[in-house]
Amino acid sequence: MSISDLFSTADVILGASPANKAGLLDLLADEAANRLGLPKPDVLAALQAREKIGSTALGRGVALPHAELRDAQAPVVLFARLGRGVNFDARDEEPVDLAFLVLWPTAARKGLLPAMSEICRALRDPQTLRRLRAAETPEEVVQLIQQATVPDPDEDVVPEGP
Repeated sequence: MSISDLFSTADVILGASPANKAGLLDLLADEAANRLGLPKPDVLAALQAREKIGSTALGRGVALPHAELRDAQAPVVLFARLGRGVNFDARDEEPVDLAFLVLWPTAARKGLLPAMSEICRALRDPQTLRRLRAAETPEEVVQLIQQATVPDPDEDVVPEGP
């Protein structure tokens, strides 16, 4: 399952204004809990537990908070762009202003790492980050992510034998 299959304009939050990392996680947990039909405290606790293991900040102003949820029936992917970056305990000490939330059902855990890898590939391009920061509408964000997550046909080519 591709991120493009899970991600729509309804999953984009532009101009979020949390005061800090805890506020951002709270905002994302609230949005995700509504979509999943789960109690917000359960979603927030899963995100906080993951952050205790280590920050999910990727650097360059990007965070990828994620968790598996036992009671989730389907994956959820959300994108939030903040009006002002917040400290997210990133190794590069850059404040986070772009966050992708990935929540995955424990029963389907095989899909979590491929989904996160797909997002990470999209976010490693500085042009994609610049465009995400400049996007004016949720439609632009979705289009940028769809373009950035199209597999590179040369990337997974297996050489033929002799």
